[in-house]
Amino acid sequence: MTLNIDQKTLAYINMYGVLGSLTVLCDIVPEAKKIIEKSECSIGFSVKGGPEATLSFAGGKCTIKDGVDDCVIKIPFSSCEKFNGMVNGTSTPIPTKGITKISFLLGKFTKLTDLLEKYLRADESALADETFLTKSTIIMFRVIVNAIVQIGNHDKVGQFSASNIVDGAIKMEIPGTAKAAIIAKDNKLTFSERVPKNFMSYMAFENVKVARDLFDGKINSVAAVGEGKVRMAGMISQIDNVNRILSRVEMYLK
Repeated sequence: MTLNIDQKTLAYINMYGVLGSLTVLCDIVPEAKKIIEKSECSIGFSVKGGPEATLSFAGGKCTIKDGVDDCVIKIPFSSCEKFNGMVNGTSTPIPTKGITKISFLLGKFTKLTDLLEKYLRADESALADETFLTKSTIIMFRVIVNAIVQIGNHDKVGQFSASNIVDGAIKMEIPGTAKAAIIAKDNKLTFSERVPKNFMSYMAFENVKVARDLFDGKINSVAAVGEGKVRMAGMISQIDNVNRILSRVEMYLK
């Protein structure tokens, strides 16, 4: 990792962007749903100086919420670096609660995260399948939009851009495929899976391929806008500052 990466910001991205995308994985990938369809468990991740959230699994679905008060399995981390190490596979956490449910953590949860990695770090041969490409891009879309929010809230450069975003909703969309909103209020950003009826601006990628090529850095975002492959409208100052934050996402999601 480069020295420019703030570990706290990365921890929030890993919690709400990467692990949070398990919610979408379980919704759109039958293999993921099958792994947990007969299970009911929750895992709370408590990071000192960083995020605290609980992933809950029931009925083949996954949800995420702030806090760890109601979790079955609790895993504490002494630092953001330790939590980031767990996500990238360089450290092994030890639960302090729910030891009797450790089989879920080591079994089904590990299978889910391995499957998530397959979709987020897909090779070219896998992406040649149109269905896989679409699902992979939907999951990546959620990660990236959430990463914009976390960088805007925690990264010093991102915070400056976020402070210049007028209060209101920004719609992010791959038409007919995926959509989400970034809600700006009092210099803070919030991720929303539901797009408010009234939004102030929007950014729409022409299609799945354009979105994926942008996410993978294969095409230039400025050129894509000029060619009409990415459409933006509404309050341009909102979009301009979101774009500034978006330019830092690749640094965190290498």
